[in-house]
Amino acid sequence: MTGPAARATRPVVRFRFDGRAYEARAGDTLAAALLANGVTLVARSFKYHRPRGIMAAGVEEPSALVTVGTGGRREPNTRATDVLVYDGLEAFSQNAWPSLELDLGAVNGWLARLIPAGFYYKTFFGPPRRWMLYERFIRRAAGLGAPPMEPDPDAFAHRAAFCDLLVVGAGPAGLAAALAAAEAGQRVMLVEQDARVGGALLRDPVTIDGMAGLPWAEAAAQRIRMAGGRVLLRATANGYWDGNLVTVVERLAEPGQEPGPSGLVQRLWKVRAGRVLLATGAIERPLAFAGNDRPGVMLSQAVRGYVRRFGVVPGRRAVIATSHDDGYRTAFALAEAGAEVVAVLDGRARPEGDLVERARARFPVFAAARPIATRTNGHRLAGVTAEVAGRKQAFAADLLAMAGGQTPVVHLHKQAGGALDWDEVTQAFVPGPSRQGQRSLGAAAGRPALAAILAEAWQAGGGATRSFAVEDPCGPVQPAAAAVIPARLPGKAFVDFQNDVTLDDIDLAWREGYRSVEHLKRYTTLGMATDQGKTSNMAALARLAQAQGVAIPQAGLTTFRPPYTPTTLGAFAGPAVGDHAGPVRRLRLHSAHEALGAIWLPSGYWFRPRAYPQPGETPAEASLREARMVRSRVGLVDVSTLATFEIAGPDAAALLERVCATTVGRLAVGRGRYTFMLREDGLVFDDGTVWRIAEERFLLTSSTGGADRMAQHLSYVRNVLAPDLRVSVVNLQEHHCAVAIAGPRATAVLERLTGDVAPLHMHCHGAEIAGGAVLVLAASYSGERAFEVYAPGDRIAAVWAALLAAAQEAGGGAYGLDAMDHLRVEKGHVVVGAEVDGRGTPADLGLGGMVRKAGGFVGWQGLQRPVLADPAGRRHLVGVESLAGPLPEGAMLVSRAGDEPQGHVTTAAPRVAGEGWIGLALLRDGASRHGETLHAWSATRGLDVPVRIGPPLFYDPEGARYRD
Repeated sequence: MTGPAARATRPVVRFRFDGRAYEARAGDTLAAALLANGVTLVARSFKYHRPRGIMAAGVEEPSALVTVGTGGRREPNTRATDVLVYDGLEAFSQNAWPSLELDLGAVNGWLARLIPAGFYYKTFFGPPRRWMLYERFIRRAAGLGAPPMEPDPDAFAHRAAFCDLLVVGAGPAGLAAALAAAEAGQRVMLVEQDARVGGALLRDPVTIDGMAGLPWAEAAAQRIRMAGGRVLLRATANGYWDGNLVTVVERLAEPGQEPGPSGLVQRLWKVRAGRVLLATGAIERPLAFAGNDRPGVMLSQAVRGYVRRFGVVPGRRAVIATSHDDGYRTAFALAEAGAEVVAVLDGRARPEGDLVERARARFPVFAAARPIATRTNGHRLAGVTAEVAGRKQAFAADLLAMAGGQTPVVHLHKQAGGALDWDEVTQAFVPGPSRQGQRSLGAAAGRPALAAILAEAWQAGGGATRSFAVEDPCGPVQPAAAAVIPARLPGKAFVDFQNDVTLDDIDLAWREGYRSVEHLKRYTTLGMATDQGKTSNMAALARLAQAQGVAIPQAGLTTFRPPYTPTTLGAFAGPAVGDHAGPVRRLRLHSAHEALGAIWLPSGYWFRPRAYPQPGETPAEASLREARMVRSRVGLVDVSTLATFEIAGPDAAALLERVCATTVGRLAVGRGRYTFMLREDGLVFDDGTVWRIAEERFLLTSSTGGADRMAQHLSYVRNVLAPDLRVSVVNLQEHHCAVAIAGPRATAVLERLTGDVAPLHMHCHGAEIAGGAVLVLAASYSGERAFEVYAPGDRIAAVWAALLAAAQEAGGGAYGLDAMDHLRVEKGHVVVGAEVDGRGTPADLGLGGMVRKAGGFVGWQGLQRPVLADPAGRRHLVGVESLAGPLPEGAMLVSRAGDEPQGHVTTAAPRVAGEGWIGLALLRDGASRHGETLHAWSATRGLDVPVRIGPPLFYDPEGARYRD
C-alpha cells in the first residue's frame, strides 16, 4: 500500500491518451494514471453516447473502455482499469465523433424516448430493399472500438499443466489455501488476474499475525514458490470445464505493448487439477439513481483502491452513498488522503456500531438517506441531490462513492456445474453444492470476517486447524447488506452502464410481456456487453422481482458462460495461425508446379495450382487459355489430392453397396462407375467413382475437401452399421498420387507412352510409364476423352515429367483448378461445397435416375420421407446463361432486383467453347422452369444480370466427346 505521499517515489512512465502526453507512475493502471492527471471523461456509452468516466478498479469496469496500441497491436474495448501503463503506451477513446469532448452521437440522448429498449424489434421492417438501407446505418452504429486491419505481429502460446490443487485468486483466502497445500507437499498452482498478490489487502490496512497485510501477502506468495508451487500473475481463469479442466489466460505483455524476446504476448494454460479452490472475491454493486453514470460517480471500494494502492485521490469533495458499513472505510481513506467528505448517505434507517460512531464524530452522516440525482459542470460531477429522511438536500461534490452491497464472483463455480444458494442478509447468490471438485472461499463464498476466512482457507488447502490474528483499524467487517432499489426514480437511472439499459427499460420490457430473465436480457441487451453484467445483473434481477412481487431467487438467473473476461481470439488460436492454423499439405509435385509458374489456391488441407499464367496474363486469362487448350488439344492436371480408398475382402462389394447410392456391387473387374454417397437423412454429401480392380478389391475416390469426412463415414459404416462384414478399408490418399490427362489428343499421348491400347471409357487397367507400373482409369471430368494415371508417391515425378513432355509435344500443357472448373461447368458436373451443399437430394441434383431402387444403402430411409420424395418446392440444379455480361457467382436468382430470392448461382464461368458467361444454380422448382428469364442479383456487389434458365449442360449433350 502506498498512498498519495509515497506515489512520488515511484519511477515516471510516459504515455499518451487521445494524442496528448501524460505522466504516470510505475505500477499504475491506465485508469489510475488518467485520474492522477485529472482526466475524468474517458469514454462514451454505446447507445446514447453519454459521457462516461472510471467507475471501478478491476475487470468489472463497465464504462471506461478504450482502444490501446497502434497498427496490428491495436486492441479495442480494453478496460482502462485492466491495463498497466508502460512507456510509450498509446490509448484512444472510442465511440465518439468528432471528438470525445464534443460527440455528435450524443444527440441520441435527446432522442431517447424514440429509441427505448427493443425499439429495433419494432422499427426495422419491410421489404429487403428497405433493409439494405437500414443495414447501412446499423453497421455504422454497431460496436464500440474499431478492430485492427493489420495482421497481429505477435505470438500466442498454449500450454498444459497438471496439479493437485489449483487456487484461483491470490487474495488472503487464496494465498492461505495455496500456502497450506504447498507446504503440505501438494503440487499447487495459484493464478491471479492482477499484477500483484493481495486482493483486498491492497486497499485495506489490516495486519495478519502481526505483519502488515501487503507484506504478509507477498511473503506468502514467496513461500509458495519456495515450496515448489507455481504462482501466475496477470493470469485470468476464464473458463471451468468438465473433468476439472480450467483454462487460464496469462498476459506476458500489456495490450499494445511490444513483447519480450520470446515474442509471446499471451499464453493459454489448460490446467487439469485434482481440486480447485475458488477465491475469486466479490464485486461491489452500484446504486440506482438519476445520473448514476456520470464521470465522478464511482464504486466505493474502487475509490479506496485508487487512494491506497495507487496514491490517487479521484476527487476533493466527496459524498459517500452506502447501504452498509464498508462505505465508511472509504470515507476514512479519503479523509486520510486530504479529501473533504461532505456527506455520508447511509440508506439504513438506524445505522449503528463503533465504525459508524467514529464516522459521525468526523463527518456529516445522514441516516435513511440516498442519492436521487446528480448535476454536472461540463462533463464533471459538480453536485449530488439526496433524499434525507424524506426531504431533498443538495451537496456540492466532485466525487460520489457508491457502496450498494457485494456480489460474490460465482461465475467459475456455476460454469463447473455448481448450484447457488440465496443469502437473505446480503441479498446475494452464494455458492451452493458443487458438481466437480471445486470449493469457494472468502468473499466468493459470501464470508465477511477475514480471520474466519483465513482459518477456513488454510484448512481447505490441507493445513491443520489453526487461527489467524487479524487487526483491522476499522473494526470487524460486517455483512454487506444490499441497497434497496426505489420503486420510482426521476430521470435515467442506469443499470447496465455499457449498453445504456435503465430501470425504465426493464419496466418497459416487463409491461410488454418479457417476464423471463433470459427474455428480458435479450430484449433490453442487459448484461450482454463486454462486462457480461458483472455490475448490472443483480440490480436487474431485483427490479424484475419487484415487478413480479416475488423474492429475487424466484425471478430467475441468467447463465454464466465462459470466458469470464473478454479474451482475444489470438489466445484461443495460440500458435495455430497462418500456415500453422491446420495441417498444410503440399503436393508431391509441388516443385514441378512451381517450375511451371503455378499460382496457388487452398483446397481442403492442400495447396493446388490455380493456373499457370504466362508473362502478361492475368489468372482469369490464363485459366481460360488452359481450358481451351484442353478442349482443342490436350492438358494435364494434378489430381493427387482426391480422397482414395482401397476396399478389399470377400464382402468388399457388400460394404460399397451400403455406402454408395448407386449400383456398384455388380461391376465387372476392370470397370468403374460414377457414384455418390448420402447422409442418413437422405441428402447428398459427396460423390466420386468406384473401380473394381480385382474380384475382391475396389478403389473408391471422392472429393478432395471431403477426404476426412469420407474416411469417418466409411469407418462408421464398417464398424457400426456392418461390423460383421469381412472387409478392410485403407486410406491411400498419402500413398497414391494421380495425374489426369484430358483432351482430343489424350488417347494418342497415353498410347504412345504406354505402348498399349488406352482403356475404354469407365474401364481401367495396368500399364507402364517411365519404367514403372501405373494404374490407368478412363474417366472424364472435363467432357473430353480423359484418363487418370495413378502411381506411388515416390514415382509420380517421373510419370508427370513423361506425361508433360508428351503433352507439350502434342501442343498441350498443364492446367489448374480454375480451368478445371470452367470445363466442368460446361458439362454440368457438380462439386462438393457448391452444388452439393448438404441440402440436396439426388433428384434435386439431377441424379435421381441413378439411385438404386432396391435401397439398402445409407440414406435410403431418409429419401422415403415425403418432404424429400415430393420434388415440388425444392431447389433443383439448373443451368443459367447470362444475357448481359459476366455472371456474379453467389448471386440470388430473383424476378427483379429486391424481390424474394428463388435460388442462387452456385458456380459461374466464361464459356470455353464459345463466348459469354454460363453457370450452375439451385432454383426452386427449377426442373420445370427451363426457358424462363430471371435476374442474377447481388446487392452487396451492385450487380443485376438477366439470365436464361435451362438444363445444366452446355457442351456435347450426347457425350460423344468423351466416349470411345
